[in-house]
Amino acid sequence: MEPEQHMPYRTARLAAGAVAVLGLLTACSGETGGTAEPPASTSASPGGNSGAPKVPASLPTQQLISDPCSALGPDDATKVGFKSPGELDTSQQLPICHWTSPRTSGNQVAIGPLTPNKNGLSDTYALKPKQAYFEPTTVEGYPGVYASQSDARTRGSCALTVGVTDQLAVVVTLTITEGPNKADPCTLTARVAAAMIDHLKTAS
Repeated sequence: MEPEQHMPYRTARLAAGAVAVLGLLTACSGETGGTAEPPASTSASPGGNSGAPKVPASLPTQQLISDPCSALGPDDATKVGFKSPGELDTSQQLPICHWTSPRTSGNQVAIGPLTPNKNGLSDTYALKPKQAYFEPTTVEGYPGVYASQSDARTRGSCALTVGVTDQLAVVVTLTITEGPNKADPCTLTARVAAAMIDHLKTAS
């Protein structure tokens, strides 16, 4: 186990990694600076011509946008193996919330709405050529895609972007440093995304 004094650094490093994934999956203009990546040369056109599936029914997102930590309720976080409440990080351009394992500080999941992407999952699909992996999936009937510009899945990291409305997608980023889920991080990432969708369905 790491010495206690190293935990804040590790938490900050993992949170920064989640923010990096958010940036890599954001198809927006140069006005959203703060990343070494150049502005995307391809972006989804209005109407979703990128090939992204439509969502079956729009989920409530107002609270999620204003507070990403509302993506999971206390019971939801506990069921997927993380402490509640989550910790909000507003130090970066795109706010995220991250939850930590009660047993291992290095095991974290982060959730953030991709608010700059006004075409929802279509904008993520438009960035497909830039991704190291791109694997469409569905989560509780909602369209999603495992995608990131760097592939760290064999090292315990997985990113899953899910469309919750046709105008908004949410990215769930999991980092596992130890434990059985490190060998297959995407399975747990999907469970977290499913818990988020089920929680949003109950939002008023």
